[in-house]
Amino acid sequence: MNTLTDIAAQHGPMWAGGGGPGWWIVFPIVWFLVIVTVILLVGRFGRRRWAEARSGVGAGRSRLAERFAGGEIDEQEYRSRLAVLDEVRRK
Repeated sequence: MNTLTDIAAQHGPMWAGGGGPGWWIVFPIVWFLVIVTVILLVGRFGRRRWAEARSGVGAGRSRLAERFAGGEIDEQEYRSRLAVLDEVRRK
């Protein structure tokens, strides 16, 4: 009858045939990093859009674009007001 010690002596360490510690640990780590990255990106861009919607900057930009397209304001006034909205957005 062969014991585990006899089998190990005949075949070497168990991982010598590719069945032990090694690359299997890399895949869970990679998946974890991918999931964390996706969560961070969604949180970052979602928070930015939520802040814009909450502050009314998005609506202001739309209204400003409509006024410019309708000829109510000229390009210089459009750009200056857009700069003010962008400044508010960064805060």
